[in-house]
Amino acid sequence: MLGSRSTLLWLLSLPVIVFTAFFLMPLAVVLISSFTTGEGDFTLMQYGKVLLDSYHWQVIITTFRIAILSTLICVLLGYPLAWYLVRIVKWRTWRRACVILLILPLFTSNIVRSFGWMVLLGRSGLVNDALRGAGLIDRPIKFLGTETGILIGMVYILLPFAVLTIGNALAKVDPALEQASRDLGADPARTFFSVTLPLTMHGVLAGGIIVFSMAISAYVTPALLSGGKVTVLAMLAFQQYSTVFDFNFGGALSITLLVFTMALIGLATWLSRLGTAAEKAA
Repeated sequence: MLGSRSTLLWLLSLPVIVFTAFFLMPLAVVLISSFTTGEGDFTLMQYGKVLLDSYHWQVIITTFRIAILSTLICVLLGYPLAWYLVRIVKWRTWRRACVILLILPLFTSNIVRSFGWMVLLGRSGLVNDALRGAGLIDRPIKFLGTETGILIGMVYILLPFAVLTIGNALAKVDPALEQASRDLGADPARTFFSVTLPLTMHGVLAGGIIVFSMAISAYVTPALLSGGKVTVLAMLAFQQYSTVFDFNFGGALSITLLVFTMALIGLATWLSRLGTAAEKAA
């Protein structure tokens, strides 16, 4: 009996040990370094450099603008795709094939996929050639080195996470509820906005949080597709660690990104719960 309890205690403590060693301790090191100087003295100078400098605020705003737009586009594109997979596709084999096609790019490195988009979005790339062939443009559009190019790459990489999360929520909606709404005289649009969308809102929120969390901390895709002309906070922090070797300032940038991200996610979650409570009260 004592041996089984010891084994159970060890099995339960193992995840805690791994979480502490590979997440909490590195985070603590970064946090402590952000509040110290190179000599180990306590200081708030690193955060002053981040929060009192207009350039860093511009980088922060650019970072969150790209992340928020990527999230919105992924959700807006992901919902119809998830609807198609869950509600339109009836042939199970084709549905499985679509899911495989959706997640297949995830097995490829972000670096490889970003390099692929560099080729596609170039001035002589497939995208510009297709647009000129269709007569939509007269001269090549500059995608590389712009936020538009970064958005295209980010949406391509992160879209599967939104589709799978929203699709899982759609699959759990009882069709009888939608049928009851139609029986009561509601048209398809009203049924969707009054029944289906509220019941899948938790999936939309979860997918949005996943996409936003990955977009806000992305480094490879913005670094490659921006060509150094657009800077996000992850790139700035990486430069401090790998090039400047200023670990204290790099830690302050990292913690600033983490705090702002958690604050925005917390705000979105609170607003979602507030909306749900208001609907229940009504």
